[in-house]
Amino acid sequence: MRRRAPRVLHAVFATALATVLTLAATACGAGASPADANDKIIKIGAWYPLTGALASFGIPERAGADAYFKSVNASGGINGRKIDWIVKDNAFDPQQTVQIARRLVDQDGVVAIVATNGTAQSQATFPFVLEQSKVPVVNTLGGDASWYSPARDGLFGLQTLYEDQAAALGDWVARDGAKKVLVVHSDPAAFVNVAGEIAPAARKADPSIDVERLSVKFQTTDYSPVISKVKAAKPDAVVVILAAAEAAAYLKEAKLQGLSTPVYGYAPVAAQATLTLAGPAAEGVKAVQLVKSPHDTDPAVQEFRDAMAKYEPGQPADFVSLWGWAAAKAFVEIARTIDGPVTSESLTEAYEKAAAIDTGVGPVLRFSADSHLGTRDVQKVVVKDGRWESIGDFFTPPARD
Repeated sequence: MRRRAPRVLHAVFATALATVLTLAATACGAGASPADANDKIIKIGAWYPLTGALASFGIPERAGADAYFKSVNASGGINGRKIDWIVKDNAFDPQQTVQIARRLVDQDGVVAIVATNGTAQSQATFPFVLEQSKVPVVNTLGGDASWYSPARDGLFGLQTLYEDQAAALGDWVARDGAKKVLVVHSDPAAFVNVAGEIAPAARKADPSIDVERLSVKFQTTDYSPVISKVKAAKPDAVVVILAAAEAAAYLKEAKLQGLSTPVYGYAPVAAQATLTLAGPAAEGVKAVQLVKSPHDTDPAVQEFRDAMAKYEPGQPADFVSLWGWAAAKAFVEIARTIDGPVTSESLTEAYEKAAAIDTGVGPVLRFSADSHLGTRDVQKVVVKDGRWESIGDFFTPPARD
């Protein structure tokens, strides 16, 4: 009997252990398994510059997305599941963003990073978020062509690339009849690369058009010598690839010196900040945008304004908050197509099958397994009576070489 005792004890221990494991599994199945959790809540995350120099963009963009998610939750959520959108302040710093990404994935357990902000900031997280953790990053504001060519697993965008915005501007000025165009741009490479796409697009529309460039030191505040150079060049049209504050400085100095040459700009120029800083000098400026004007009478834009007033009182219903709203709405529309638990894997599959997502405020988005950038389209806008107004509908710029 003594020889058999260890076997008996081993059998008893094994039976007890199996019972414990079974009970643990049952307990998890009762309320803690990923599938069951996803039947009640969809936990997603994001980072924004809520402090620092770029907070003027991060705060309203977060507010726009938050207003949409709150409105969806008030209506019952996504197929009965409430959205838990966890937002953290990265102060527009890549290293802080990496730390935030780790907390969102490892501690908060998000199934996706949604409607976030920043090119360098988001890219710094890709090795951990996309490659190691297999958590998708969707509808982010920012990015460049290398993100999407070739398509990268788990990364999906809805912002028309700056290079395509420039191509749209080149085509626009040529079709408006300009024969000599001057591109005024900041000197960092990111601005130079965008400015370089204007001439090829303009020449596709009019091979005889003359396009020259004028580089300006980044964050220049005194545009008096710049305007003097523009006047000396005698262009028919000027395209500004500048930040909003610098575009406003250009416009104010141009008005002061009596320069009335038509001005065109890309999406960062088409901002409320440009109007606030430039005042009457901004009247008549044309630009391309990622969304419709927040002042449009379109019902989808009115829905946005009503939700902002209800859920984010005090925050502006402007282009930036409308960017956030559009990104949040696109996510919800795609997540609603998922039959079953909303996981990182099911979201990725849903995005790759999302063939025609219409937010009503932005261009129709089309994704596939081989194409993870949803659109190249832009919206023309113009300053009329002190505010940005839409011109026509979204259009596709000429293909870049």
